[in-house]
Amino acid sequence: MVSTANSEKEYKISVFRSIEEMSGALFDLLVDEFTLSIAENRSYHLVLSGGSTPVKIFERIARMPLGRMNWDFLHIYWGDERCVPPSHTESNYLNLWNAILRYIDIPEDNIHRIKGENDPEMESRRYAEVLQTHSPSANVFPRFDLVLLGIGEDGHTASIFPDTMHKLATNELCYVAIQPQSRQNRITMSLKVLNNSKKILFLATGDSKSGILAHIINKEQGFLMLPASYVKPESGELMWFLDAAAAKKIN
Repeated sequence: MVSTANSEKEYKISVFRSIEEMSGALFDLLVDEFTLSIAENRSYHLVLSGGSTPVKIFERIARMPLGRMNWDFLHIYWGDERCVPPSHTESNYLNLWNAILRYIDIPEDNIHRIKGENDPEMESRRYAEVLQTHSPSANVFPRFDLVLLGIGEDGHTASIFPDTMHKLATNELCYVAIQPQSRQNRITMSLKVLNNSKKILFLATGDSKSGILAHIINKEQGFLMLPASYVKPESGELMWFLDAAAAKKIN
């Protein structure tokens, strides 16, 4: 693993030789933070991401020694969800359930899924209420311990897409987004919610992500037209976990 820190302390990049090494690093980070929260008698609030890379990583974490954690302290949320039933193969909830959640003894009430089968507008409002009810808050927004994010080849993250840049400034906690190509409805946390987190960690692997990562991290011309460029915790830490293929064009 190679780690670098931006001189302006905007972020920390860790480059891994394999997805197994990346999975081990995320496992260690989660165990350390969750163990500390238990020792301090406080809940740990984790936001999960959909996408192939997080699923592959959590499939590997599920095979690691999870130990006898008190899962009563863990609360899980989703940064976004496709508007499909929880049994659908495109469901972020289903994919993470199959990858790891079914292997840990977490109380059902601590798993706060976005109900993609519901009416999108009504569900975005309901999920905003879930966040207000169950998560800690600061500056009127939820304050999560850790948010995991992926990044699309078009620079989107969660379901914040380049054609909806006006939504970056919304004070809504959640809103309905439309995937530009498929026109599929999605429900997403807003940028202000994400940026109020204690720690945000991007996960990206593969050569197909190298161009967009270089564009954003190197601040190449036009990077401000990409939603992921605006992800930066206001009073927290931003991290990137990348493999060598994804990181190869970063200066």
